[in-house]
Amino acid sequence: MKRPHSSKVKAFPLQLVLIVPFVLQIFGAVGLVGYLSFKNGQKAVNNLADQLMNRTSSLVDQHLNSYLSIPHKVNQINADAIQMGLLDVRDRQTVSKYFWKQMQVHDLSYIGIGLTTGEGAGAGRYDGKTVTIDDWSAKPPKNWYSYAIDNQGDRTRVIDTFDWNNFKEPWYTEPVKAGRPIWSRIVTINYNYPYIAASAGRPIYDAQNRLLGMVGADIHLLKLSEFLRRLDVSRNGQVFIVERNGMLIANSSTQQPFTLVKDNIQRLKATDSSDPTVQSIAKQLQQTLKGFQSITKPRKLQLNWQGETHFVYVTPWRDQYGLDWLVVVSVPEHAFMAQINTNTRTTILLCLGALIVATLMGYFTSRWITRPILRMNLASQAMASGNLEQTLDNSSVQELNTLAHSFNHMAGQLRESFTALENSKAELEDRVEERTSELKTALSELQRTQAQVVQNEKMSSLGQLVAGVAHEINNPVNFIHGNITHLNEYTQDLLRMIQLYQQRHPSNDLEIQALADEIDLEFLVDDLKKMLSSMKIGTNRIRTIVLSLRNFSRMDEAEFKTVDIHEGIESTLLILAHRLKEKSERPAIEVIRDYANLPQVECYPGQLNQVLMNILVNAIDALDEVNAKRTHQEIEETPNQITIRTSVIDSQSVEIAIADNGSGMLEQVKNRIFDPFFTTKPVGKGTGMGMAISYQIITEKHGGQLECFSTPDKGTEFIIQLPIRQRVCQAV
Repeated sequence: MKRPHSSKVKAFPLQLVLIVPFVLQIFGAVGLVGYLSFKNGQKAVNNLADQLMNRTSSLVDQHLNSYLSIPHKVNQINADAIQMGLLDVRDRQTVSKYFWKQMQVHDLSYIGIGLTTGEGAGAGRYDGKTVTIDDWSAKPPKNWYSYAIDNQGDRTRVIDTFDWNNFKEPWYTEPVKAGRPIWSRIVTINYNYPYIAASAGRPIYDAQNRLLGMVGADIHLLKLSEFLRRLDVSRNGQVFIVERNGMLIANSSTQQPFTLVKDNIQRLKATDSSDPTVQSIAKQLQQTLKGFQSITKPRKLQLNWQGETHFVYVTPWRDQYGLDWLVVVSVPEHAFMAQINTNTRTTILLCLGALIVATLMGYFTSRWITRPILRMNLASQAMASGNLEQTLDNSSVQELNTLAHSFNHMAGQLRESFTALENSKAELEDRVEERTSELKTALSELQRTQAQVVQNEKMSSLGQLVAGVAHEINNPVNFIHGNITHLNEYTQDLLRMIQLYQQRHPSNDLEIQALADEIDLEFLVDDLKKMLSSMKIGTNRIRTIVLSLRNFSRMDEAEFKTVDIHEGIESTLLILAHRLKEKSERPAIEVIRDYANLPQVECYPGQLNQVLMNILVNAIDALDEVNAKRTHQEIEETPNQITIRTSVIDSQSVEIAIADNGSGMLEQVKNRIFDPFFTTKPVGKGTGMGMAISYQIITEKHGGQLECFSTPDKGTEFIIQLPIRQRVCQAV
């Protein structure tokens, strides 16, 4: 009987009262502390961002001041050496070797001079690794030669030649025109590797202050990008340098600040950068500050991209030689919020931990108080579910202890009653199970016997039908075959008579001659002999078929007979000839005979023929099943074959092996092949008794063995072993 629902609701209020206060107090205290910690952390973000941005901008500024001052210092040294006569500009080979030595000391991409005569020389590190020497004469074409050098700076071979004209190159013309040290426009050249350089140049004079030309030094701007990538801020943010016109100088992104258009290097604007962060920050700066030209002092901004705040610092950078660039540092807010987020997660975990601890404390406290009642409740539910082996331990509460004794007494009485019922039920079930097993065994035996009787009757009827047909055909065929010999003799006599008559009494009778021509006497004589021979061969064939049918029809022979096994095989093949011959959808099935010299074997011929018939029919069915999935050409390439092999084993028994090259059988199918009523054929095409009856005939009737060997996609082989002589005469 179910207890009222109201009692169930009133069983848990004490647990709620004990658990909820613990949970609310601890969760509220930890949550308040976490909230205040989060707010204080947010206030610290701006201070941290300012410090990081200032430090990064300072590092970039220091590097630019140091790195970009090198070309002008080198130019100053070289210009002074030339003016003092220490370096003869007319000796271009010595000048170029001197520049090569300077390239070993300074991190530059190129050092060279261009003279007012149009000549010049220099040393360059175009690929960033290997130093080569350039030397050019005054007049193109092919006046520029690039040389490979050895470790002493001596020229070894010409690498490349091309046209060069000092007076058309900004590298030469701009410093000469300015008359002072300046930066020329940025050079971009694709030497099978990108060469993007800022060129510092200054005019050179002799001791009489006459203009000799200019000296220049290049720095590779891609090295600025490499420096920016090494900054700590690059792990989370971006640092990039742009010109006032927005062209990208360098960036800390893995994307390059240029692109290739038809094998030519084309610099990118920051707003067209391949890096989405650089592109977005540059666009927002242009929109917010109305272009890069208006930025004259450091600016601090907070920009939003992809739903996240980015702290952006823009710092102008200038030098005395004409460079005017902007250094942009951008760091996403999450880079500063990592520690705060960690603290937040810690706070949440503490809240969850406090909640779990408070819940467990309340749970165990309430469990200690309500445990006796819960044990009784669980025991009652278990008994209602059928588990009567329930007892309750003594409780410290006197009333509950009395209730536990009453419960244990009631449980004992119920166990005794159910035990008696279980014994009666078990005895009845044993009887029913025993009777059911007997009925199942009888039904299975009846079904197998019935199927075997039906199969035997079918084969017996087939034998009688075949024997009757053979007998009816045999009589007229014997009559025809017997008379063909006499007919042949009579015909030969008549033909000799005609020939003799023609020889002895030649006649010119026109009517006789016309009749001979009409019936084509010569062809008639020749064809008549062939016709008689064909008739004799045909009757012999019919007699052979009739003999095979009579051999196969021995189904009702109830005693052992000594027979020729090969004769039974051939009789069975003759019966199945219509299934072996060629059809429209496939070529004929080839039967390969590998017969040994077998002795006569004692057996039931009809039953043995039935086994051979079952195995051969299954082999043909297996080949037809494979052929249904193949084309005619595939069948011709791998023709269907049935191999029949016989042999003698230990002079005591013979072996018959019948193999096909069909699809074979799976292991689970092969293991059940001899089970009654087991078949893999569609409904209506097989009863599943053929192989079971065959197994019974070979093993029980003949004392032999029938085994099946099969490999998927290879084929199946049945092996029959029969004793040559039967020890005990067995009844059918």
